Amino acid sequence: MKKLQYTFSGKKTTCYFDADLSYLEKLVDKEHSVLITDDNIFKSHQKKFGGWNTIVIKAGEQYKVQDTVDSIFEQLIGFGADRKTFLIGVGGGVVTDITGYVASVFMRGLSFGFVPSSILAMVDASIGGKNGIDIGVYKNLVGTIRQPQFLLYDTSLLKTLPKEEWINGFAEIIKHAAIKDATLFKELEKNKLSFYQKDKAALTKLIRRNVVIKSDVVEKDEFEMGDRKLLNFGHTLGHAIENLYELPHGHAISIGMVVASLISEEYADFKDTGRVIEVLKRYGLPTLAEFDARKVMGVLKMDKKKEKDAIHYILLNRIGQAVVKTIPIVQLEKMILSIINSR
Repeated sequence: MKKLQYTFSGKKTTCYFDADLSYLEKLVDKEHSVLITDDNIFKSHQKKFGGWNTIVIKAGEQYKVQDTVDSIFEQLIGFGADRKTFLIGVGGGVVTDITGYVASVFMRGLSFGFVPSSILAMVDASIGGKNGIDIGVYKNLVGTIRQPQFLLYDTSLLKTLPKEEWINGFAEIIKHAAIKDATLFKELEKNKLSFYQKDKAALTKLIRRNVVIKSDVVEKDEFEMGDRKLLNFGHTLGHAIENLYELPHGHAISIGMVVASLISEEYADFKDTGRVIEVLKRYGLPTLAEFDARKVMGVLKMDKKKEKDAIHYILLNRIGQAVVKTIPIVQLEKMILSIINSR
């Protein structure tokens, strides 16, 4: 088993690779810990949860809301949880987001860790300390930045992951390559999804590489004052259409990256939109969708990256190098309308 350690806000987060869920017993006091998972993961890996205090929530982004959080609070009270109780989120991005949020606010803060069970959670959602819930169509509008004590990577959990969720997760892998790693982008252009599904060593290396990309960024800029903003490439428009049209996260971000690449042509003289589109298609991701630009702009106006009458938009100078550009909302709406009408 390999380990990586990062320091955030003076506290350390340890990543354990090539591990098994059973290793949790070496990391926490089982009697005073509670696992939080969703019904899909629980049904698929029920034996792994034997002997643990477990809270099972419904699977899906539509349940990443305050009602679910309140239900978890009630169950924690039923378990007799106190300030020494340790929470562990075992699941995808919804589970890790909710677990981190609950741990941040229950009794004013409990220790917590994650066992991500999807590609999306392994390479992105569980890393960086962003925890939260959705309010209506507004993604992650309420939340905290608070880091897990550990991330434990058990790739055996991926055996039951549907293919569409593999595709969903690769949107974030492609994003990391596009903004920070041109060499990784070239590797993704040469391979395809089935290669990583069949080759455990290549998959483990890919996951670790993405963990390093995101963790390095967050370690330097935990509270998103500078470089961490680059991780939002594709997410500004992506988050707006994700909940508005009930799209899978990776699909929405994929479309968002295409739009951001096209805007990059205008604002950053970007030349490789075609490469971005082709690599997204290579991994089964959509690159275009019809949507009501004015409705989307209504959601964008509540985006956390908005300041007054402009939005900090993440664009590409070139593959492997992203940049933040401040775009007036009026101008952005015209560009998005033009992109939709031209395609």
